[in-house]
Amino acid sequence: MTYLGILILYLVFRAKQMICDFVLQSTYMVTHKHLAWRDGAAKALLQHCGIHAVFTLAIVLYYAPQLWWLSLFDFFLHAGIDRLKGVLTKKAGWTYNDHMFWVVFGIDQEAHNLSHLLYLVLIVATIGIAA
Repeated sequence: MTYLGILILYLVFRAKQMICDFVLQSTYMVTHKHLAWRDGAAKALLQHCGIHAVFTLAIVLYYAPQLWWLSLFDFFLHAGIDRLKGVLTKKAGWTYNDHMFWVVFGIDQEAHNLSHLLYLVLIVATIGIAA
Protein backbone atom coordinates (compact mmCIF):
# COMPACT_ATOMS: atom_id res chain seq x y z
CA MET A 1 0.00 0.00 0.00
CA THR A 2 1.29 3.46 -0.85
CA TYR A 3 1.25 6.40 1.55
CA LEU A 4 -1.57 7.89 -0.50
CA GLY A 5 -3.41 4.59 -0.16
CA ILE A 6 -3.04 4.77 3.62
CA LEU A 7 -4.53 8.26 3.62
CA ILE A 8 -7.39 7.09 1.42
CA LEU A 9 -8.02 4.10 3.72
CA TYR A 10 -8.13 6.43 6.72
CA LEU A 11 -10.66 8.64 4.93
CA VAL A 12 -12.71 5.56 3.99
CA PHE A 13 -12.92 4.62 7.67
CA ARG A 14 -13.88 8.20 8.61
CA ALA A 15 -16.60 8.14 5.92
CA LYS A 16 -17.79 4.79 7.29
CA GLN A 17 -18.14 6.33 10.75
CA MET A 18 -20.05 9.31 9.40
CA ILE A 19 -22.40 7.20 7.29
CA CYS A 20 -23.08 4.53 9.92
CA ASP A 21 -23.37 6.83 12.94
CA PHE A 22 -25.23 9.75 11.40
CA VAL A 23 -26.85 8.78 8.09
CA LEU A 24 -27.93 5.18 8.72
CA GLN A 25 -28.60 5.33 12.45
CA SER A 26 -32.35 5.51 12.89
CA THR A 27 -34.23 7.48 15.51
CA TYR A 28 -35.14 4.14 17.12
CA MET A 29 -31.46 3.22 17.50
CA VAL A 30 -30.56 6.63 18.95
CA THR A 31 -33.45 6.68 21.41
CA HIS A 32 -33.23 3.06 22.58
CA LYS A 33 -29.60 1.90 22.76
CA HIS A 34 -29.06 3.60 26.13
CA LEU A 35 -32.18 2.09 27.76
CA ALA A 36 -32.44 -1.09 29.81
CA TRP A 37 -32.01 -4.29 27.78
CA ARG A 38 -35.69 -5.20 28.28
CA ASP A 39 -36.76 -1.80 26.93
CA GLY A 40 -35.15 -2.25 23.53
CA ALA A 41 -31.47 -1.44 24.04
CA ALA A 42 -30.27 -4.84 22.85
CA LYS A 43 -32.21 -4.65 19.59
CA ALA A 44 -31.18 -1.05 18.91
CA LEU A 45 -27.52 -1.73 19.69
CA LEU A 46 -27.54 -4.93 17.62
CA GLN A 47 -28.94 -3.08 14.61
CA HIS A 48 -26.59 -0.12 14.90
CA CYS A 49 -23.43 -2.14 15.51
CA GLY A 50 -24.46 -4.64 12.84
CA ILE A 51 -24.44 -1.83 10.28
CA HIS A 52 -20.95 -0.83 11.42
CA ALA A 53 -19.75 -4.43 11.22
CA VAL A 54 -21.06 -4.84 7.66
CA PHE A 55 -19.30 -1.67 6.52
CA THR A 56 -16.07 -2.71 8.26
CA LEU A 57 -16.32 -6.13 6.62
CA ALA A 58 -16.70 -4.54 3.17
CA ILE A 59 -13.63 -2.35 3.73
CA VAL A 60 -11.52 -5.17 5.12
CA LEU A 61 -12.53 -7.62 2.38
CA TYR A 62 -11.35 -5.11 -0.19
CA TYR A 63 -7.98 -4.45 1.43
CA ALA A 64 -7.06 -7.53 3.48
CA PRO A 65 -9.65 -10.34 3.38
CA GLN A 66 -7.72 -12.39 5.92
CA LEU A 67 -8.67 -9.77 8.52
CA TRP A 68 -12.41 -10.45 8.09
CA TRP A 69 -12.62 -10.99 11.85
CA LEU A 70 -12.09 -7.24 12.37
CA SER A 71 -15.77 -6.82 11.52
CA LEU A 72 -16.72 -8.94 14.54
CA PHE A 73 -14.23 -7.08 16.70
CA ASP A 74 -15.68 -3.79 15.45
CA PHE A 75 -19.19 -4.97 16.29
CA PHE A 76 -18.34 -5.66 19.92
CA LEU A 77 -16.01 -2.68 20.39
CA HIS A 78 -18.53 -0.28 18.87
CA ALA A 79 -21.26 -1.75 21.05
CA GLY A 80 -19.15 -1.30 24.17
CA ILE A 81 -18.25 2.30 23.36
CA ASP A 82 -21.82 3.28 22.49
CA ARG A 83 -23.36 1.46 25.44
CA LEU A 84 -20.94 3.08 27.86
CA LYS A 85 -21.70 6.53 26.44
CA GLY A 86 -25.44 5.92 26.52
CA VAL A 87 -25.56 4.54 30.05
CA LEU A 88 -23.26 7.27 31.38
CA THR A 89 -25.25 10.13 29.87
CA LYS A 90 -28.58 8.59 30.96
CA LYS A 91 -27.38 7.94 34.51
CA ALA A 92 -26.02 11.49 34.79
CA GLY A 93 -29.20 12.91 33.24
CA TRP A 94 -27.26 14.76 30.55
CA THR A 95 -29.08 15.77 27.38
CA TYR A 96 -27.98 17.61 24.26
CA ASN A 97 -28.57 20.83 26.22
CA ASP A 98 -25.75 19.98 28.65
CA HIS A 99 -22.07 20.65 28.03
CA MET A 100 -21.05 17.27 29.51
CA PHE A 101 -23.27 15.46 27.01
CA TRP A 102 -21.16 16.93 24.22
CA VAL A 103 -17.91 16.18 26.01
CA VAL A 104 -18.90 12.52 26.33
CA PHE A 105 -20.17 12.53 22.74
CA GLY A 106 -16.78 13.84 21.57
CA ILE A 107 -14.95 11.17 23.57
CA ASP A 108 -17.23 8.55 22.02
CA GLN A 109 -16.44 9.74 18.50
CA GLU A 110 -12.71 9.88 19.20
CA ALA A 111 -12.81 6.33 20.59
CA HIS A 112 -14.34 5.21 17.29
CA ASN A 113 -11.72 7.20 15.38
CA LEU A 114 -8.93 5.50 17.34
CA SER A 115 -10.46 2.07 16.72
CA HIS A 116 -10.43 2.81 12.99
CA LEU A 117 -6.81 3.89 13.25
CA LEU A 118 -6.07 0.51 14.85
CA TYR A 119 -7.81 -1.28 11.96
CA LEU A 120 -5.79 0.79 9.48
CA VAL A 121 -2.53 -0.16 11.21
CA LEU A 122 -3.49 -3.84 11.18
CA ILE A 123 -4.39 -3.68 7.49
CA VAL A 124 -1.14 -1.90 6.57
CA ALA A 125 0.88 -4.33 8.71
CA THR A 126 -0.79 -7.22 6.87
CA ILE A 127 -0.37 -6.00 3.31
CA GLY A 128 2.76 -3.86 3.71
CA ILE A 129 3.83 -0.46 2.42
CA ALA A 130 5.06 0.07 -1.11
CA ALA A 131 7.79 2.67 -1.42
